Amino acid sequence: MPTVPATELLPVADAYLAEPGLTLDTLATHWAAYAARRPMTAEEMKGADRRAQRMGVSGRELMEQAGTAVAVAARALLNSTDRPSSGRILILAGPGNNGGDAFVAARRLADADVHSYVVLVSSAFRPGTPDAAANWDRLDGIAPVQRMHAASGRDVAILLNGIERAALVIDGLLGTGVRGAMREPIAQAVELCLAARKHGVPILAIDTPTALDLTSGEPSEPNVHANVTVTFHRPKDGLLTRTGRVLAGRVLVAPIGIPIEADHD
Repeated sequence: MPTVPATELLPVADAYLAEPGLTLDTLATHWAAYAARRPMTAEEMKGADRRAQRMGVSGRELMEQAGTAVAVAARALLNSTDRPSSGRILILAGPGNNGGDAFVAARRLADADVHSYVVLVSSAFRPGTPDAAANWDRLDGIAPVQRMHAASGRDVAILLNGIERAALVIDGLLGTGVRGAMREPIAQAVELCLAARKHGVPILAIDTPTALDLTSGEPSEPNVHANVTVTFHRPKDGLLTRTGRVLAGRVLVAPIGIPIEADHD
């Protein structure tokens, strides 16, 4: 069975990533080999993910690695940002696996005593995939994590009050292959990200800024403008276009345990 190379340290087991003084520069250097890989499209990434699971790497494990990488990047971004704040991170999570990555990030940040406010932005009461739902449930009872369900644009708009005091906003709303105009409550959550950025609050996007297509680099409206984007396994074509570079900000490429053999049939 193909496996991850023994030399590849994944985020969950990488002791270096626990360093309290980690910055974006040191993290980018640590993951530089992944940023140097050949870029891929959104469809190629989906295929690699499916093949990795057929090879025995579970979707739950991939999500755990991805969310851990996001938490590490969030700590590095906070260490690289000098601005007054409440110290609490606002995490906006959609109903799919992008949101699941965000839930894992919240749990991992809590392990580092970083407090967060986690919002499930969805008309549905629970996340829509089994792995995301399981990680939403795992947040129950974790003291540094406060959960909220925003079923409508009006629910999301309430969060505008005091948004300037957020230490960071994590965009885990929508992931790969997004096309077309954003619907509520996602559209209002994107507007919340834009309002936060206007107040100087840094934005960290998971995989891609919401509404930026990872293949074409074309954005839908409205779209998130991130300071930092954490993408996984390989760089993505859409993040390398002119518009993609502007909306994604600084891009970090993190390993999550997809074997190289999974890149091709």
